[in-house]
Amino acid sequence: MSKPTIMVVDGQGGGLGKAIIERLRKEALTVRILAVGTNSIAASVMLKAGADDVATGENAVVVNSSSADLITGGIGIISANAMLGEITPAMANAIAGARATKLLVPSSRCDLVVVGAGALTLAQRMEALAEQVRRMMPSL
Repeated sequence: MSKPTIMVVDGQGGGLGKAIIERLRKEALTVRILAVGTNSIAASVMLKAGADDVATGENAVVVNSSSADLITGGIGIISANAMLGEITPAMANAIAGARATKLLVPSSRCDLVVVGAGALTLAQRMEALAEQVRRMMPSL
């Protein structure tokens, strides 16, 4: 039986993706972490953070969204033209329409506001993400 795949999507400098991967690795989960960067810098940063596999670009997002068990990243990954235009409409549609559960981290940089999400630090958000993944593991 193959390991469940967690797809981490990030762009820009890959900092959020790096934080997600590092936090998930601390959990010692039996999962495959696939990092998909909207650009090569983000992909490289996520690979160095401990991703098992890495891919870059629109087609990589579209193709891998359909086979991931869980997709995570900043909330902007489901919004066309987010991340200063790095999230194309095809990327946003593929992620939003994927059968995978999406765990999205709020960010004030993408003009999407999640009411009630609260003002948490990045470390607190990573802990919340890790806790949610732990709760979901039996079903992955």
